[in-house]
Amino acid sequence: MKMTLAENIRRFRKERSLTQEQLSEALGVTAGAVYKWEAKLSIPDLDLILEMADFFDTSVDALLGYEMKDNRPEATVRRLQDYRRRKDWDGLAEAEKALKKYPHSFLIVNESAALYRAFGFDSGDKALFQRALELLEQSRLLLPQNEDPQISEQTIYGRIAQTYLGLDETDKAIELWKAHNADGQYSHEIGNTLAQSDHIEEAVPFLSEALVKIVSNLVTTVIGYFNVYLNRGDHVSAQAILHWGISLLQGLREGDKPNYFDRVSAVLLASLAGSQLASGQEEEARRSLLRAKELAAFFDAAPSYDESDIRFITRIEGASAHDDIGATAMDGVRNVVSQFQNEAFTALWNSLSAQEEHHE
Repeated sequence: MKMTLAENIRRFRKERSLTQEQLSEALGVTAGAVYKWEAKLSIPDLDLILEMADFFDTSVDALLGYEMKDNRPEATVRRLQDYRRRKDWDGLAEAEKALKKYPHSFLIVNESAALYRAFGFDSGDKALFQRALELLEQSRLLLPQNEDPQISEQTIYGRIAQTYLGLDETDKAIELWKAHNADGQYSHEIGNTLAQSDHIEEAVPFLSEALVKIVSNLVTTVIGYFNVYLNRGDHVSAQAILHWGISLLQGLREGDKPNYFDRVSAVLLASLAGSQLASGQEEEARRSLLRAKELAAFFDAAPSYDESDIRFITRIEGASAHDDIGATAMDGVRNVVSQFQNEAFTALWNSLSAQEEHHE
């Protein structure tokens, strides 16, 4: 609820070209009383508010400038999210007010927990973490109300674990993450936390699993962005995202030993060449396609699907690499050329292949 009574008294008075003294005479009060109203030092009695509304030919609501906030749970959550984004600590009072009004609303409890957690990390205040922990436990019990597919019991347990870290209860955090680490969702958290403790060696398998998962997801994301930009005809952005992805994968090379991501890089280089040719960069396209061909041949000469051949990675129990690139890396490059359905691109590939055959 918000009122702008002081501002409105001043505005209505000035619209009628009245001084504070003239308004006070009309209402039968002192000039000092009007000054205090406009300076927000006092509020007029209800009967005077009614009299002023009549005097200014307006409604009481308009004079008060009364605005009723939308206090439905969805609107309240949006306000709490805004407090969190702006790092406005007034949000904590707003959260407690909302919790009194909607103590059994998953939306309110969950967002209030997020607010306390965020401010806890910002300030290091253990009391905020403790309150966040209470609310997270409560939100877990209210989970059947949840309609957001990105929130599950597993994600709430992950947030509880992070909150335990804020409370310096590291063992509890690790225990929770391990118990709810489906598909390695929290391997990065477990590995990072263990690496900062006395369990460095125990951290390595978790970090390895996390790195492989993150890079694999990143490759898929890069390809997705590339296809978006390509379909938009934005070759500058398409090439930029591929350059970034290729350079990242190159950093995972362990000396001169081929690894699985060389196979992926060959396909990305072929895609880069296709975009370059489509945007008139013929010489750049030729160089990129040649690099793709050479890298594919390098991988196919001694193909490795062992994750431990990737820099920084140790062997991961039960892991294996699979994709739809093609039987070989060279097949993957050929498939990319074919998918572009560009005669000039096909001719360039055939030319490079013929040169190799002639060289042999």
